[in-house]
Amino acid sequence: MMALRFRRTAVAVAAASVLPFALAACSDSGEKSSAGSAASEQATPGADAASTPAMAMDAPFGPACAGVPKEGAGSFDGMAKDPVATAASNNPALSTLVAAVKQAGLVDTLNNAKDITVFAPTNDAFAKIPKADLDKVLADKAMLTKILTYHVVGQKLAPKQLDSGSFDTLEKGKITTAGSGEAYKVNGTSNVVCGNVPTANATVYIVDTVLMPK
Repeated sequence: MMALRFRRTAVAVAAASVLPFALAACSDSGEKSSAGSAASEQATPGADAASTPAMAMDAPFGPACAGVPKEGAGSFDGMAKDPVATAASNNPALSTLVAAVKQAGLVDTLNNAKDITVFAPTNDAFAKIPKADLDKVLADKAMLTKILTYHVVGQKLAPKQLDSGSFDTLEKGKITTAGSGEAYKVNGTSNVVCGNVPTANATVYIVDTVLMPK
């Protein structure tokens, strides 16, 4: 009997000594679990990460944007500081457009306008027009003004507004836009090759075809 009691006492003591360690282990596990959960929450993308796509859409986009200088007046940062006609004059790919704007006497008109959108044809876009026809247009100030003001909308347009839109131009006509993401067409034929370019008073969408009013 004494031997049996001794064994029961030993088992009870052993159990009592093991219990605190078991509880401590459970407590440590819980703390580690909480810490792991906190670390996981920190690693989970939050509001800032969720806003990344929106932030990306605020930046210029399109294949021709790669040709824009990284620094200087012709860079995106440089153009953002100047009004639109001045900003365009610092972009070599828009030299024909700039010459046409000067020929039409629209430099001050565009530079002094507020919150406009300009669909700016590249030099290659103008090169698609037969030289004889282009020379004729450049020599006709009224016609040139009509064409150039057809490329200007009296409000700043964000990319998402181009998904499916119809907008009044300064020429009093309308242009239509369609697309999504980074692929947009104007009037169904002209592609935006570098879009959402900021200037001091305008948003510019560089296009690969000259838009012709009806």
